[in-house]
Amino acid sequence: MEQSSPYEQLQGIVERLTFHSEESGYTVARLKVPRASELVTIVGSFANIQAGQTLDLTGLWKEHPKFGPQFQVTRYRETKPATLTGLEKYLGSGLIKGVGPVTAKRIVTHFGLDTLDIIENQIERLAEVPGIARKRVQMIQAAWATQKAIKEVMLFLQGHGVSTTYAVKIYKQYGDDAIATVTHNPYQLAIEVYGIGFVTADAIARNLGIAPDSEFRYRSGILHVLGEASEEGHCFLPQSDLAQRVVKRLALPDHQPQADQVLLLMGQMVIDRELIRTEEPIPSLDEPGYYAPPFYFAEQSLAGRVQQLLAQPLTVDLPRVQRWIERFIEKTGMPLSEQQRQAVEQAASQRVLVLTGGPGTGKTFTTRTIVALWRAMGKTLALASPTGRAAQRLAEMTGQEAKTIHRLLEFDPKQMKFKRDSDSPIPAQAIVVDEASMVDLFLGNSLLKAIAPEAQLLLVGDTDQLPSVGPGAVLQDLMASGVVPVVRLTEVFRQAQTSAIVTQAHRINKGQKLSLETVSDDPQSDCLWLAASEPEEGVQGIQDLITHLIPRLGFEPMQDVQVLCPMTRGVVGTRNLNLVLQQLLNPPAAGKAEIGQSGSILRLGDRIIQQVNDYDREVFNGDLGTILTLDPEEQEVTIQFGDRRVAYDYADLNEIALAYSVTTHKSQGSEYPVVILPIYMQHYPMLSRNLLYTGLTRARELAIFVGPQPAIALAVRQVRDRERYTGLADRLRG
Repeated sequence: MEQSSPYEQLQGIVERLTFHSEESGYTVARLKVPRASELVTIVGSFANIQAGQTLDLTGLWKEHPKFGPQFQVTRYRETKPATLTGLEKYLGSGLIKGVGPVTAKRIVTHFGLDTLDIIENQIERLAEVPGIARKRVQMIQAAWATQKAIKEVMLFLQGHGVSTTYAVKIYKQYGDDAIATVTHNPYQLAIEVYGIGFVTADAIARNLGIAPDSEFRYRSGILHVLGEASEEGHCFLPQSDLAQRVVKRLALPDHQPQADQVLLLMGQMVIDRELIRTEEPIPSLDEPGYYAPPFYFAEQSLAGRVQQLLAQPLTVDLPRVQRWIERFIEKTGMPLSEQQRQAVEQAASQRVLVLTGGPGTGKTFTTRTIVALWRAMGKTLALASPTGRAAQRLAEMTGQEAKTIHRLLEFDPKQMKFKRDSDSPIPAQAIVVDEASMVDLFLGNSLLKAIAPEAQLLLVGDTDQLPSVGPGAVLQDLMASGVVPVVRLTEVFRQAQTSAIVTQAHRINKGQKLSLETVSDDPQSDCLWLAASEPEEGVQGIQDLITHLIPRLGFEPMQDVQVLCPMTRGVVGTRNLNLVLQQLLNPPAAGKAEIGQSGSILRLGDRIIQQVNDYDREVFNGDLGTILTLDPEEQEVTIQFGDRRVAYDYADLNEIALAYSVTTHKSQGSEYPVVILPIYMQHYPMLSRNLLYTGLTRARELAIFVGPQPAIALAVRQVRDRERYTGLADRLRG
C-alpha cells in the first residue's frame, strides 16, 4: 500500500515580505491564499521574491511556539498573476527596476491581462503607454531579462532534485552560468559553494545522469576523503589508506571502483597539482603520503617560519637575568622551582620556547614571571589565546591586555584573510600564546607568518589535553621535533596537592584508578562522584545537583555551572541535556520572547554557544554568550558575548546553539567554577583518557562526575590518542 507524502501544496500571492536575506535567500513572507480569511506565513529560501508574485509552493506545516502555524517551503515555482490587481501589485513591487506602482498601473490599464505576454514578446510596445519613454523601456527590458534568467535557473535546478536552499546558493555563486556549471561538472559545487559537500553534489550528478565512474566524480571523491580526514585531525593520508577510503566512499549499488583506478588518478592529480605527494616515503609508514595542496603549503610554511626564528641569534646577559629573578622572588615572596627558573631563563635567551605542564605545576605563575621579565627588559608585548575566555583569563593572570589570536592577527572579513603577515608583522618584540594545544595547522601557520624575525615566542599549553579540533598537532609536533626548546613542569606544588581536582587529573594521566568522594550534603573535597548507574538516572541526578547541592555550596547555577558531555547524541548527550536544563534553568514565562530554531527553542536569557567562526561579527567557534533580546518584528536576536553585544538575523541562527551542556571538545580553552561530567557506556566511542582529563581540568572550584564507576574506569584506561598524520615534526628536523 502506497504511503501518502507528508508534503502539501499551497498556492497564493505574496502580500508582503517580513524578512529576506539577499546573501542566503532566507525569507519569511505573508501569503494571501484563495478562500482563506487570514494571511499565511511562509518560511524558506528564495533566490528573488517580491510582493505580488503568485507562487506554487511545496512544503510542510510546522507549529511555531510563538508565531503559530508556518508553511516551511521545500520547493517553489512562480506562476503568472491571474487578475488585474495581481498584475499591478506584481509589476509595481520593485521586481523590475524602472517600474513602480504608478507606472505599473499605467501599463496594466493599457494592456490589461495581456500585460505579461506583451512584456515577454513585444516589450517595445511599452512605449505606447503614456509617460514611458524609450530609455525607460530599455531599462525595463534589461531588468525583465534578469528576472527571467533567475526563474530558468531555479526551475532547472529544482527539476533535478536540488532543494530550494541549495538552488539559491548555486544561483548566487554562478548567476547566469549556473545551469552550464552544474551540467558540465556538478562536483565543482562541492569546492566552490559553501554548504554543499560531495554527498549533495553526488546526488545532483546522479540526477543529471553523470556516470558513476566519471573522472570528475573520482577527483572530487579523492579531495572529499582528504577533507573528511582533516576533520579527524590528519594533514595528509598514506597512499594505501587514501585509496582504500576513496574506494569505499565512491562505491554504489551499481558501481564498485577499483583501487588501481583510484591510484592511477591520484598520480594524475599529482601531475595536475590537485594533490601533492611526499617526495620520499614516510619512514614510519614506508609509503608516500598525499596532501591536499593547502595543507602541504601550510605545513611547509609553518616549519620554515619556526626554523627562521630559531636561526636568529639572540644575545642576553644571563647573570643580569638571574639577578632580576632573585629580586622578583624577594619582592613577590613566591619562590620558583628549578624547572620554573629554567623556563624563565630560557624565555630570556630563546627565540621560541614551549612551556608545558599539568594542573598545579605552576604554569600560570611561570608565565606571569616571564611576562614580568620581558617587561623589565623593555620589550613590547602581545598576549593571545585561541578563545575569548582563555584570552580573558590570560589578561587577568598577567595584568596585561590579551586578545584572541584572530583579533591579534586582525582578520579582515572583506578580504577573508589576516592583515598581519610577514609583510605586516605583529608590532611586538615578545609574544605569549596560551592554550597552544588548541592551535591547528592553519592558525599556527598564520600566527608564525605574522611574527617578526627579531621577535620571541612563548607557547604555553598542556599536551595531555585533547588535541586541536582542526587538523594538525602543532604543539605536540614542535615538542616532538627535538629542535624547539621545551620546558616541562612536572612538580605539583604543595598548595595544589590539597585539590582533589589536581590530584585526580594527574591520576588520570598516569592511568591510575580514581579515588573520588561520593556526593553528600557536606562534601569535603572539590572533586565528587554521583553513582547514577543508568543514563535516565544520571539526567535526573544532574537536575537534582543543580537544584539543591550546587546552590547550597554557594554557586549560582545559571552562571557558574557547565555540563560537559563526551557526545551530542543519547540521553546524556548535549542535545537532550540542553532541552532538560533549559526547562530547569530558563523555563517559558508570560512575556518572555522565544523562537523555534533547528528542532529546539531559543529563549530570552538562554546561554548559547557559537558553532562556527563568524569573521564579520568577530565571534568564534566555542564562544559562549547570553540572549539579551529577541525581536520578531526586526527578525533579530542580540547576544551578549563578554563585554560585546552582537546582533544576528533570524537567517543566521544556525550559527548558534543552546549551551547549558556542551561537548568537552567545545570547552577547550575555557574554565568554569563548576563542571558536571556525565560519563556513560553509551559514550563509548568517545571515552578516552585525554577527554576525561580535559573535562576535569576545565573545573576551577568544583567537579562532579556522574555515572557508573566502570564507565569512568574505562575512560581512564583508554588511550585513544589516535596518531594524526602530520609532517611538521619531520620538516622541522629536516
